[in-house]
Amino acid sequence: MLADRRVLVVLDNAATVGQVRPLLPGSAHGLVLVTSRSRLSGLAVRDGARRLTLGVLPEPEAVALLRVVTAGYRPVDDERQLAELARLCARLPLALRIAAERAASHPHLRLDDLIADLRDESALWDALSTGDDEEAEAVRTVFAWSYRALSEQAARLFRLLGLHPGPEFGLRAAAALAGSTSISRSRQLLDSLVGAHLLEQTAPDRYQFHDLLRAYAIDQAQHEEPPVEREAALRRVLEWYLHTADAAQGWINPAEDRVPLTPAPDDVSPLTFSEYDAAVDWAEREHANLLQSVRTAADAGHDRLAWQLATVLWNAQFPSASGTSWPAVGRIGLEAAERLDERAAQGALHTYLGMAYTRLNCLAESLESHENALAIRRDLGDRLGEARSLNLIGLNHLRARRLDPAARYFEQAISAFQEQDAAHWAATALSNLATTHYRAGRLPEAATVIDQALAAHRTLGDQRGEGNILRVLSDVQRERGDVEASLVSAQAALDIALGLRNLRLEGFWLLTLGDAQQAKGEYAEALTSYQRSATLHRRLADRSREALAWQGVGEVYRQLGRHAEAVDFHRQAASTHRDLGDEWHQALALDGTASALLGESPDEARRHWTEALRFLAAFDDPRAVAVRETIERGLTETS
Repeated sequence: MLADRRVLVVLDNAATVGQVRPLLPGSAHGLVLVTSRSRLSGLAVRDGARRLTLGVLPEPEAVALLRVVTAGYRPVDDERQLAELARLCARLPLALRIAAERAASHPHLRLDDLIADLRDESALWDALSTGDDEEAEAVRTVFAWSYRALSEQAARLFRLLGLHPGPEFGLRAAAALAGSTSISRSRQLLDSLVGAHLLEQTAPDRYQFHDLLRAYAIDQAQHEEPPVEREAALRRVLEWYLHTADAAQGWINPAEDRVPLTPAPDDVSPLTFSEYDAAVDWAEREHANLLQSVRTAADAGHDRLAWQLATVLWNAQFPSASGTSWPAVGRIGLEAAERLDERAAQGALHTYLGMAYTRLNCLAESLESHENALAIRRDLGDRLGEARSLNLIGLNHLRARRLDPAARYFEQAISAFQEQDAAHWAATALSNLATTHYRAGRLPEAATVIDQALAAHRTLGDQRGEGNILRVLSDVQRERGDVEASLVSAQAALDIALGLRNLRLEGFWLLTLGDAQQAKGEYAEALTSYQRSATLHRRLADRSREALAWQGVGEVYRQLGRHAEAVDFHRQAASTHRDLGDEWHQALALDGTASALLGESPDEARRHWTEALRFLAAFDDPRAVAVRETIERGLTETS
């Protein structure tokens, strides 16, 4: 969007070079301004950045800031005294604003007295940093000055907020930390912290720390809160996140097993939700805090809370969470469950890790996790859990296009689910079996299973399952020549994904809609679908499906006679599939490349076809045989 525009991009408070590089413009027309507390030397070495070291505010500007904040609240203060106050604040904007707010809130106190108060606090908060950094000392002094002016209850809440897993939090999480059942009182105390510039309010009932102030709050908690009080506050807020996430799971993933939880403590009031959207909104807003809660629980030695939080979080993730965020905390939860020898919890976490690895196209790691889960569930005599593992192992084989093993695992899973009267999971496995038949090119078998699965999902009211099987139905209808019906089915599936606010499903099912649009000759619409799919899958870190979207774009450009552009997209898809070790889709991308090159460079086209045949040799299903025959015919006709 920005490639041909003259744009200034501002990247504020970057932590690492890795955060910056993906956002650098690809042309010389744009300028990027990065602010950071780190030197980010790699940007200067590799990316041609010019480093500007910013000092503190010049004295006139520091004094001007003090005057602006205190204007209208105090008599006009002496310029020399304001300069002295600015010096004590090291002329740092944050410290200056806090000091100015203190001065504005005491209009009848002489500035000399405020300066004396500030100097008296100079011994506080020494533990926050090492060395003799005068600026850090000055900021610590200002923080302490503001903190000592708080009421006892507000100061206690400020300290306890330093124990919160993340720098940003809501009103009710703060109340859980404080052990308060009075939401209105908690709001009053938070408002007083905002008024003292010790917190920032970011939205109604939503607050965040400046990172330096959070460090100060943590330090105060370590020094002023007894260990037993710190321990109790941390447990309360972790329990609050656990029980609220469990309530969210009931809407976001109702078919998944719930973790057996003891009732929430009396001084913890978790949220409940009245609708799907409210649960998703909360899960999206609190995602970073939930991830950090798992780490915090494990670091504090609360192993049971750690594995419970990790397990519930998998099922309470907002539907479009990036595939990269959960596996790290999933492993932390698994290690905690192993320390407690909680075998059922280990089985669940192996299962969810396997699913997470599949989303990241780490199929070997996924298979290992599912096989570990299967072994545990068989050891425990958990027949339903065993069936779920069989289904998920089948999905792993399906993703790797090992279609015969995939079908066998799905058939075993369907039988086991039916034995357990698990109608939802039996319908899910039926859908997976239908997908397997379709990908193998066995359309009659796929159509039979589709009818069974679609009826089952609709009887159960399972929208997600219905959308998924509609996707497969659309593919079968398209290949049988019923393009209008294919479009209707694909659009119905996409509407379900949009209603569920699930970007992962939307991105995947857009591929099917693009295929149907392309088959009908709606090329502009197909390009829009494929490009939206590619964008979503890049955001979700699913490189495989992103490459499938580029393959679709290449096919459309070839249909339009724009062969050079088609070649570019096919090659991009082939390169990604090669990186992922996906020989089937690499072969299809090479076939697309060859078809686009045929008119201009028949020799190069034949080389691509020959390479594609080498990859296709490993597959013997009807669809693979048909693709091979088509390529061989192309080679014969051009030789």
